[in-house]
Amino acid sequence: MLRCCRAAAAVAAARCAPGTAMAKSKFEYVRDFEADDTVLPNCWIVVRLDGRNFHRFSEQHEFKKPNDDRALHLMTKCAQTVMQELEDIAIAYGQSDEYSFVFKKKSRWFKRRASKFMTHVVSQFSSSYVFYWKDYFKDQQLLYPPGFDGRIVLYPSNQNLKDYLSWRQADCHINNLYNTVFWMLVQRSGLTPVQAQERLKGTLAGDKNEILFSEFNINYNNEPLMYRKGTVLIWQKINEVITKKIKLPKEEEEKEVEVIRTKTKVVPLHCDIIGDQFWEEYPEILAEDG
Repeated sequence: MLRCCRAAAAVAAARCAPGTAMAKSKFEYVRDFEADDTVLPNCWIVVRLDGRNFHRFSEQHEFKKPNDDRALHLMTKCAQTVMQELEDIAIAYGQSDEYSFVFKKKSRWFKRRASKFMTHVVSQFSSSYVFYWKDYFKDQQLLYPPGFDGRIVLYPSNQNLKDYLSWRQADCHINNLYNTVFWMLVQRSGLTPVQAQERLKGTLAGDKNEILFSEFNINYNNEPLMYRKGTVLIWQKINEVITKKIKLPKEEEEKEVEVIRTKTKVVPLHCDIIGDQFWEEYPEILAEDG
């Protein structure tokens, strides 16, 4: 509404002075101070957001440790909302309190202005987190608004992008394995957080797996994929069966019939994206667009 008013005022000013340039105020020079933040062409644009002070946020909102399904599903719901609003996103990946959104190499969205990518993604995600909170944390009141920060990184090649996403998934594995062992030591062995940290200092992945198996009878490979691999969001065509009322010839009353419609939706996957199999199965993600 505000933009429409501004546009109308500008048109009116032009009509009032036929044959002359559009009127400008003497204050308009301040626009020259705006920095040009157009990102390079033909590069993948990655916007990664992270929860701000989420360790404190999760404690005050009583998140389950080491993983809270409610929180993870809420993060994914917010990310799906972002992708549905900003359709130039080719793929997204999330774990814990972070999500990475990958915009197409040839995206001309908002003339490729970095500030627009950043602010729209972060604001849409943050508002969605508050809006959908009650759907996932039914008995837990939202005590205060969460905060998210973001950054933009450009990746010129497909391999660079694949390596970035592989890095984030490897980080998911490292963090989740540590947290799984840590919280088992605290919750089931009665160690204090400091004692658990000391116990795990210098341990490798094999050592952590051994602790889980020998002391808690947990095979880490059997833990849910969402915890170990994070969540990948991609666009997929889905067939939906809907009920529609139609009036058949020579019949007076409408009848309900089932109709199949194909829609493109944002679908969550919990799978490996470090190997080649994922990219071979979904080649359209890296295909040159437009």
